[in-house]
Amino acid sequence: MHLTSTIGLILVVLLILLTAFFVAAEFAIVKIRTTRLNELIKLGNKRAAASKKIVDDLNAYLSTTQLGISVTALVLGWIGEPAVAHLFNPVFALFGLNDTLVHTLSVLTGFFFITFSSVVLGELAPKGIAIQKAEQITLAIAYPLIWTHRLLFPFVWLLNTLSNGVIRLFGIRPEDQHDSALTEGELRLTLADSFKSGEISQGEMRYMTRIFDFDDRTAREIMVPRTELVCMYKEDPLEQWLQTLHDEKYTRFPVVEEDKDHVVGMINIKDMFTDVLNKDLKPMIHYIRPILSVLETTPIRVLLEQMQKESIHMAILTDEYGGTSGLVTIEDIVEEIVGEIRDEYDDGEEPMIQSIDAEKTLVDGKLLIAHVNQLFKTAIEEEGIDTIGGWIMVEIPNVKVGSTLHYGQATFEVREMEAHQIRKIMITRHKPIAKR
Repeated sequence: MHLTSTIGLILVVLLILLTAFFVAAEFAIVKIRTTRLNELIKLGNKRAAASKKIVDDLNAYLSTTQLGISVTALVLGWIGEPAVAHLFNPVFALFGLNDTLVHTLSVLTGFFFITFSSVVLGELAPKGIAIQKAEQITLAIAYPLIWTHRLLFPFVWLLNTLSNGVIRLFGIRPEDQHDSALTEGELRLTLADSFKSGEISQGEMRYMTRIFDFDDRTAREIMVPRTELVCMYKEDPLEQWLQTLHDEKYTRFPVVEEDKDHVVGMINIKDMFTDVLNKDLKPMIHYIRPILSVLETTPIRVLLEQMQKESIHMAILTDEYGGTSGLVTIEDIVEEIVGEIRDEYDDGEEPMIQSIDAEKTLVDGKLLIAHVNQLFKTAIEEEGIDTIGGWIMVEIPNVKVGSTLHYGQATFEVREMEAHQIRKIMITRHKPIAKR
């Protein structure tokens, strides 16, 4: 083998390695998450700081990698093909072919060999590795890529200027930003992927999903309705108050005057019990505290902030006409994130959702339509109606126990009513009929 052939092969290997470096760098710096780099920077990782510099000027560094790929590809074709073709000349000459045919076959073989090596070893393999190991690759190539960028800066600047000019011709503004903020839908998909890959637990996934839904909820959707309010009447005697406290087992009660549309405050039974123990019970009016009053359409996020600011754990909801529509407590709001909270006095309380078997589920009539859609993959929409019981009453005006309603792949059957309110609904999911 001639010295020139040896040098040529060494240059081929080096050029393929350079191509692999630029290809891996290109895909890694695009794939790496800025949030992950910020996390590593807080831990004192210097390579992460260098990588962040690259990501913050992504357009320029991508131009560097693309210039490097183009230059190495051109040089590889110029040097590699003759060097490899020279190796195959003696092989084809053994078959007694004439010089022209030997040269042609050697050139074609060298071309295919260089193309195959460049594509597989210089591009496809580095690309796959960079996508799978974006963080490791980015940290590893950070300093070499910065040095290369400084070396090629005049050429990169010229190419970027020309490319930005072309981009502007199409009415598009060139951007150097690595990634924009994710939308809620994208965040949900990211969380779902993280859950499937085992990065987050099912509980974490459930909490995050509830937090996204939390921002869309209004107070009306989670309230205790007016018909179920247990109130203290200001004009009632002390004995009646004490009897209500004994029977209901709540800590806080709204205080009304004459009817539920005139809420004057609330009481906390701890205040009364302290005075009872000290044998210093005062007139009932002394225990009435202020209560928050908001419109029923108030977002629960806003209501929670207001309740925290004013240190009030209970809020009365009013409708557009000023009448009382329901009540919300801090616990009701927190349950929208962590799920149902049950205490020692909830033993006799049935859960909102009871799974009977694989196909049947018994739900409370106050279950939100949004929750039904999530659980049963339905697409129920009803303007102005929040609960599944309310939706059925709209769909079936003369509803009664035993009434059924078919929607999509589910059947809704009314199992229990109290006066004009639907208490329990059996939802049966049907398997879709297979097409022949």
